[in-house]
Amino acid sequence: MSKNDTRRAEIIQRLTDYVLTEGLSAASLRPLAKAAGTSDRMLLYYFNDKAQIMTAVLAQISARLVTLISARTSPEPLPLDQLRRQFADILFEEAVWPYMRIWLQVAARAAMGDAFYRALGEQIGRGFLEWGRAQLKSDTDAQRDIDAAQLLVTLEGMLFLKSIGLDDVNALAL
Repeated sequence: MSKNDTRRAEIIQRLTDYVLTEGLSAASLRPLAKAAGTSDRMLLYYFNDKAQIMTAVLAQISARLVTLISARTSPEPLPLDQLRRQFADILFEEAVWPYMRIWLQVAARAAMGDAFYRALGEQIGRGFLEWGRAQLKSDTDAQRDIDAAQLLVTLEGMLFLKSIGLDDVNALAL
């Protein structure tokens, strides 16, 4: 790995920490550069533009989330109901909530018509759909596809309900 690649990787880690703490609304170029310990011009030396920065940061956020979840899930595929409960318990832990907040912010920007966040959100969402599919024990591939869709839809709905203070409704649903 070259010195530039190493520095770029360090910057991505710092920016990921910053965005997880401060959110997407704080992710303009100057605050990002400050969080990375560099100038906005140097930040653009390592990345072509802000879109490339945010793509790298959100990819790193996703990778960290998968690592967090994987460490807490069963090594063997589980039936939908068991996996749903297990994921729901994990996704709403305090340590995981910053990741969920960012996901809600991506979704909100996509819903407002931001093409960049819509495309990126779709890519991340489909990645989690496939990742969840791989965790499922289903009778057939077709059923696994259905179960994966149900898992994603249920967890996303629960995420939204938690964000608006309806944790009690989530508890009843499980």
